Amino acid sequence: MNLFLNQFFYPDSAATSQFLTDLAAELVDRDVPVKVIAAASEYADVERGEEIHVETVRTPAFPYSRGIISRLGSYLAYLAGAAYHTLSTSQPRLVLTMTTPPGLAVIGYLAKRFRGARHISWEMDVYPDVAIDLGVVSKNGILARITRKVLDHALRNADAVIVLGPCMKRRLIARGIPEDRIHIVHNWADSRLIKPRPFPDGPLTILYSGNLGRAHDVATVLNVLGVTPCHWIFAGGGPQRKTLEKYCRETMISNVEFRGYSALDKLGASLAECHIGLVTQKLETCGSVVPSKTYGIMAAGRPVLYIGSRYATVADLIREHRCGWQVDPGDTYALRHLIEHLDRHRDEVFEAGERAREALVRYYDKPIALAQLCEVLGVPAPVAKKDYTRATA
Repeated sequence: MNLFLNQFFYPDSAATSQFLTDLAAELVDRDVPVKVIAAASEYADVERGEEIHVETVRTPAFPYSRGIISRLGSYLAYLAGAAYHTLSTSQPRLVLTMTTPPGLAVIGYLAKRFRGARHISWEMDVYPDVAIDLGVVSKNGILARITRKVLDHALRNADAVIVLGPCMKRRLIARGIPEDRIHIVHNWADSRLIKPRPFPDGPLTILYSGNLGRAHDVATVLNVLGVTPCHWIFAGGGPQRKTLEKYCRETMISNVEFRGYSALDKLGASLAECHIGLVTQKLETCGSVVPSKTYGIMAAGRPVLYIGSRYATVADLIREHRCGWQVDPGDTYALRHLIEHLDRHRDEVFEAGERAREALVRYYDKPIALAQLCEVLGVPAPVAKKDYTRATA
């Protein structure tokens, strides 16, 4: 039996849930036995789409919320349940651990040590680096030092470590994880589900879609909201969204619109309402997180406006495929003048959007990424090749 561990799973709409759901469904299609150990509590409740048939164990857990105490309680309850079900499984072949919550790699290490399983860690975020980068814990504090020592030991002994891009790989190499065990598999979007649609008429529209959390740069955007000739849409939620809403109310900015999360089957239509998709990331988090929303924007045939480190994976994609623009966090002058330039030269926006779609279909489409993951997991190719006919840009 192959065990997959993550706190969130279908039908939950958390990003880690969606990626794990796609992988589990792919393995079921290949007749590979899979059991997912997830929590009974949910991160978000947007509809996930068509039902999948994967054996799932739901461990009791406290309701998940963004408060530190309640989140910690939710994490610990799930870790205890996941450890029990994993270590009580007789001779599991493979244990795949994700990073919600941090520490699942330790359970994978124990399963390898005491149950003879192969352990592969899928690093959706790098811990404790994320907490250190965001100032939640001190870099030299005892909590960070102990956590890093324990997690590094688990990762060094894993059979493989999957990361989301070159910047994340560099982080782990710097922490002493053997380079030959690190495999880059980018996150993805489904080009059959999210298709390009005509660009809207009217003012240049910039859309941020998804969670606006602590790792995302908001300050740079705040300084240009009311002085740019464009319409801004923020669709989703997250703690920093409240900061934006409050700022817009207090300053009476009228060119900003706030919406809720979009269901997955309606995401393509939502993304089509903009000219440019916005992705932001605090400078300090380069390599500890890689924003997954980039790929949905590309699938929709929209260029990416990335506010973040020029050394991050998203910046690499933009340079390689010429599918958007990168701005350093804090450089509001460059951001404002870029937007003004693009407003006057819409042809550059349209052309970058076409290149974004082409790159997505060619390199970051769902079937491509799932095939790469299956190769790392050692899953044999399907006997009959599936029809992955993709829509063209």
